[in-house]
Amino acid sequence: MTRFRCLPMDTASARRFRATRVDDRGGPAHPRIVDGPGFPCRHCLRLGEAGEEMLLVSWDLPLPQGPYWTPSPVFLHAQDCDRAVIEDALPETVTANMIVSLRHYDAEGMCLYDLGMVGAGHAVEGPLRERLADPRVAYVNIHTARPGCWLTRVEKLP
Repeated sequence: MTRFRCLPMDTASARRFRATRVDDRGGPAHPRIVDGPGFPCRHCLRLGEAGEEMLLVSWDLPLPQGPYWTPSPVFLHAQDCDRAVIEDALPETVTANMIVSLRHYDAEGMCLYDLGMVGAGHAVEGPLRERLADPRVAYVNIHTARPGCWLTRVEKLP
């Protein structure tokens, strides 16, 4: 069985967005009050609860670099939350999504097209583990499949 960990947004970025209320594209952070599903915090990797304030920002993803680099819209709690690193399980921000996209990359940040997949968030852990066993895979970015928002990065554990 291939072990893995899910990595969230770095704390420095979360603090910067909260303090400046400016995103990585120079635009304003958009405050939103949770009033239903669809508010996954990329720092604590949990879903926002009704009444919580979230910030919607454009974040420059750290990986991949090169031709596959892309910014992503992301939510995070407006107030401090603990950064979560989750091992050997997918966070609720993934499993609660009806449809997610798994984007696999090698050590040079090149996309491994033959491994990419789309599936229900609650059903992708098994296929993810199988694909992580491929020696070409350095990491996987999981995104929402429809809007394409980044949810978490997945790395293999030794």
